[in-house]
Amino acid sequence: MTDRELDAAGIGDPALRAAYRHCRALNARHGKTYFLATRLLPVERRPAVHALYGFARWADDIVDCLGPGADTGRRAAALTGLRRSLEEGLRDGPSHEPVVLALADTAHRYGIEPALFHDFMAAMSADLTVTDYADYAALRGYMHGSAAVIGLQMLPVLGTVVPREEAAPYAAELGVAFQLSNFLRDVGEDLDRGRVYLPADLLAGHGVDRELLRWSRDTGRHEPRITAALREFEALTRGVYRQALPGLAMLAPVSRPCIRTAFLLYRGILDAVARDGYSVLHRRAVVPRRRRAAVAADGLARAVAARLRAGRSPAPCPPHAPAPGTPCPPAAKEVM
Repeated sequence: MTDRELDAAGIGDPALRAAYRHCRALNARHGKTYFLATRLLPVERRPAVHALYGFARWADDIVDCLGPGADTGRRAAALTGLRRSLEEGLRDGPSHEPVVLALADTAHRYGIEPALFHDFMAAMSADLTVTDYADYAALRGYMHGSAAVIGLQMLPVLGTVVPREEAAPYAAELGVAFQLSNFLRDVGEDLDRGRVYLPADLLAGHGVDRELLRWSRDTGRHEPRITAALREFEALTRGVYRQALPGLAMLAPVSRPCIRTAFLLYRGILDAVARDGYSVLHRRAVVPRRRRAAVAADGLARAVAARLRAGRSPAPCPPHAPAPGTPCPPAAKEVM
């Protein structure tokens, strides 16, 4: 975290500044696409986004990366400890966990509902015991806590030009779209962790089950039935992106380049998977560096233009939700 970002955000306490720097490091190391998009936000909003990401990353690492030999009981105990720290931090503020200290400060500054963090922790706990999902409805139930709430947490930081409750469904849907892209990209890695996020009924519709996925992963061989199932999941995911798209124009103009860039890069994962022949059980599909650079450059140009216009445009709704019945300026249309 640069001093410029922390100063712009009004974060002066040394311990708090260190906590935000820790979250930024987690974002830069683990969430390269997310981190790249975050660089397009105004400097004063970046620390909050890093805090939200840092906490989510920390919890996710407990579930997936605690270390060799860490059984379910140890992971559950670590999550329980983090949940207690979260509850104390949201209630009292101070915390010995840097990610919780920064998160609690962000939640207080932007009026983010505590329930969103509790729902997220419930989804992380589910990953300890739930290894597959019968259908898309069941998967969506899980993704409320693992993905939709991330979009809802972000919304107060990004700001809106419509009442926040109007933009909320689109923000939640975008969080789901991002995670569905990751599910498709990470089918093989998730299988190695004992989890299958692709709905069982979607797989079964193409004659695919866990055993066939395991066979393909272990042998490196392709199977047309698996490819057909992955293609259907890709189409489903693209539909979620279409549903989320109208929400971009509801965001504060200075935040749109960031989220538009993330939208294009995460949706680009689907293109990479298709271009690689749906080989996600054998290797990770990657958005080409040239494409990432082009999207980032366009996002930077849009961000600069948005900041130049900011002084001449109607003010967006403030980070905190407006009082009921308080109108906001109409959202300007934006073309992808």
